[in-house]
Amino acid sequence: MKGYFISFEGGEGSGKSTQIKLLAEALEKSGRQVVVTREPGGSPGAEEIRKLLVTGEPGRWDDISETLLFFAARRNHLVTKIWPAVQKGQVVLTDRFADSTMAYQGYGYGDNPKQQALIRQLYQTVAGDFKPDITFLLDIPVEVGLKRSCRADNKEQRFEKQALQFHQNLREAYLNMAHAEPNRFVVLDAQQSIMTLHAQIMQVLMAKKIFYMRRNVCLTKNNSK
Repeated sequence: MKGYFISFEGGEGSGKSTQIKLLAEALEKSGRQVVVTREPGGSPGAEEIRKLLVTGEPGRWDDISETLLFFAARRNHLVTKIWPAVQKGQVVLTDRFADSTMAYQGYGYGDNPKQQALIRQLYQTVAGDFKPDITFLLDIPVEVGLKRSCRADNKEQRFEKQALQFHQNLREAYLNMAHAEPNRFVVLDAQQSIMTLHAQIMQVLMAKKIFYMRRNVCLTKNNSK
């Protein structure tokens, strides 16, 4: 089976982790091997860097420092986890990938062409031409998403603490990236019910024949008898 790399993107509180969990369960039931991961993090080395990025005060790092840390984590994540899994024919589901870096560090602090150019250059060095096969963008109004994500038990709120304009910039950046790459991005309304959103994701992946491949093979053999 062909391996797939599927990323989930969106602002804070868009429900990515919930949809990834539901999708992983559905894929496994269809006979696919699934790897669930996240960024920053996903591998031992990258998880160490994650602690530096998602905790502490908002001004702990400037945009360039953040970008370098993200790409150091991403390289470790790709080499030790994502690429080996895809090569084995597994489906990798990640909660965020490089589009988050462009949105957060390239646009969150303001439209910064030099920073955006740095991100593109680093991506080429770290990942080459490798990209997600599909990116689901779970779009949600900023105020709604922040209300969802700012829970008392959430200890990783460094980005949630950024100014409201930062989060508005993120949403606009994500939607612009989706518009620029319509063949990769699938934009979904994250305010819908959990199961409605899951059904839409399933429909997209079934159309691309990622689902039920093993079951379809069996049905074909039975029909030929």
